[in-house]
Amino acid sequence: MHPVNPQRRAIQQVAELVRSGGLIAYPTDSCFALGCRLGNKDGLDRIREIRRLDDRHHFTLVCKDFTQLGQLVQVSNTAFRMIKASTPGSYTFILPATKDVPRRFLHPKKRTVGVRIPEHAVVQDLLTELGEPLLSSTLLLPDQDEPMTQGWEIKKRLDHVVDAVIDSGGCGTEPTTVIDLSQVEPEILRRGAGDTARFE
Repeated sequence: MHPVNPQRRAIQQVAELVRSGGLIAYPTDSCFALGCRLGNKDGLDRIREIRRLDDRHHFTLVCKDFTQLGQLVQVSNTAFRMIKASTPGSYTFILPATKDVPRRFLHPKKRTVGVRIPEHAVVQDLLTELGEPLLSSTLLLPDQDEPMTQGWEIKKRLDHVVDAVIDSGGCGTEPTTVIDLSQVEPEILRRGAGDTARFE
């Protein structure tokens, strides 16, 4: 798929696959991610199995824009300013979820969820076509220290457990920077592709 001007027909095919319960591996401005529809319990279980995640893992809702993000999480004025200044970009923000987010996607104790707005043409076009966020997790396999960044390599390794791999050439090589904004003071949970200076 073209990295700057993705073919509309290909985007429509991927969106239909996601709507019908498919699990995809797709590129972002940070690195590849696994993604499925928000209400897809089977997709969630498949991501957990591929990555061997426990129930304390923060899943991420990948959103097209701030309007979509604001429907899924509770955003204070301070958090609003920080997120606005940092998006779109390579950041994941941990925030209290609204009632629109199913409980099985939340951190069991904190009732929080990750949200991000990526700066990648393929993902933006896919999110526009879907009209809803993607439930996602970084494509970091349990036996690896670094996330996977090449589409051909992902297809070779995961072809039997995902329904499609979107290859648009190179993407980022670092996972997102993760910032917890659910408390009064921001907390940097993972330093990654995004600059952390404004959160220090």
